[in-house]
Amino acid sequence: MKVRYLLVPTLLLCMLLLAASCAKAPITGRKQFLLITEAEEVQLGVEGYSEILESSNLSTDEEAVRQLRAIGHRIADVTGEEDYEWEFNLIENDSIVNAFCLPGGKVAFYTGILELAETEDEIATVMAHEIAHATARHGGERMTQMLMVQLGGIALGEALKNNRAETIELAAVAYGVGTSLAYVLPYSRKHETEADHIGLIYMAKAGYDPRAAVGFWKKMQEHHAGQEPPEWLSTHPNSQTRIVDLERLLPEALEYYDG
Repeated sequence: MKVRYLLVPTLLLCMLLLAASCAKAPITGRKQFLLITEAEEVQLGVEGYSEILESSNLSTDEEAVRQLRAIGHRIADVTGEEDYEWEFNLIENDSIVNAFCLPGGKVAFYTGILELAETEDEIATVMAHEIAHATARHGGERMTQMLMVQLGGIALGEALKNNRAETIELAAVAYGVGTSLAYVLPYSRKHETEADHIGLIYMAKAGYDPRAAVGFWKKMQEHHAGQEPPEWLSTHPNSQTRIVDLERLLPEALEYYDG
């Protein structure tokens, strides 16, 4: 009898593993395991983005918004994601030095990060990095991990049907949506490093100088001087590791840059 009880969940898990999407990240080609479809991801992104904008004060600086959208669309054009409905907005909050891109191409910058990203190339550095998180489906990977651990490997559609409240809460953690919308929770070091790599290629393809990424992260390093935890305690690579990695990737990115 015990064998039967163990066999049923094992078979269900095997079926889920077979049905799961084995995708590949753009540029890097890293294989990914996903229990969530891209359509489901995009829907979560649309809902979350709408909620964020409704609870935020959008910038009235027309020139800053125009510049942000021009850079965003220029980078979006080189991603190959033709089905995304791209949106770019600037949220008025000087205390938040951050930006994010939700699934489906829903991008927002906080005004605080524009104090460091002063040039078009530096804005493109941040923009391309955040867009890379979405095109590489990093949120979907995190959602899959949470579904596997917390919901026993239930696919998203099934989880929404039977555990809707719990699944929505998981989505809030994975994508930074929900009722607490002041920030987007950090991705893993692996995802951050991959987004740096993909973003560097995106910005170069779009005609922005990838060397600006190194300069921008040096400014971020100064901004966070003395505030960064040891790398092994952090979900992000520390600034110095990030700078070294970007310098290593520059020759590849410069092959795409025709500036």
